[in-house]
Amino acid sequence: MQIPALELIGLSHRYPDGTLALDGIDLSVLAGESVALLGPNGAGKSTLMLHANGVLRPSSGTVAVDGVGIEDATVREVRLRVGLVFQDPDDQLFMTSVYDDVAFGPLNMGLPPDEADRRAHEALHAVGLADQASRPAQHLSFGQRKRIALATVLAMDPSLLVLDEPTSNLDPRARRDMIALITSLRVTRLVATHDMDLAWELCERAVILDAGRVAADGPCKDVLSDEALLFAHGLETPPSARAGRPCAAPGTIRP
Repeated sequence: MQIPALELIGLSHRYPDGTLALDGIDLSVLAGESVALLGPNGAGKSTLMLHANGVLRPSSGTVAVDGVGIEDATVREVRLRVGLVFQDPDDQLFMTSVYDDVAFGPLNMGLPPDEADRRAHEALHAVGLADQASRPAQHLSFGQRKRIALATVLAMDPSLLVLDEPTSNLDPRARRDMIALITSLRVTRLVATHDMDLAWELCERAVILDAGRVAADGPCKDVLSDEALLFAHGLETPPSARAGRPCAAPGTIRP
């Protein structure tokens, strides 16, 4: 039996103010899957994602990555496997140069400087910004900073990539570039987004959250074509589906 890349069992999370953000979530993401996490604002998407690498801990239930449960003793190991990219790139960029931002993670995990350097350069080439390595990230465009934030995670060589609104606030060209970039990455993906076309183009499976619970889970082509279901949860059918464009096929990112 295949061990899930990410497995949530009975996951609930209540914030200190009493807000129940997640209420008994059961969800498995298999290695090689690309899964869209959809839902209205306040549905619990960001809270769920923050559990994937132990930034938040469950009020009840369990979280496991590649079969390793997240606990105090294992959280460092899990964070090496899970790359979490925040919606706002400025939450991840804090060094004096783009290169230093991207090399920070590998150095911080104790890799030799030459290996950290190799990983940093490979990640910068992967996102198409190797020529910006010496510049401060704050001097780059928002779209470029989004890609640098992704590079900081790719340098850690994660087995699971967790993306929070990767196309938010991007102009059309930058959005297309980001979708092409993510598509090129052969890694398991969990993508939280309001961009329904992104979900249609990028993901083979869609999970709808609402009020902290799983409201639907199935193939993107089925979930995102169900107008009544989407309307009930504050979502809309993606234009690509209405236009008859093909949805991402199952297994498209598996080796």
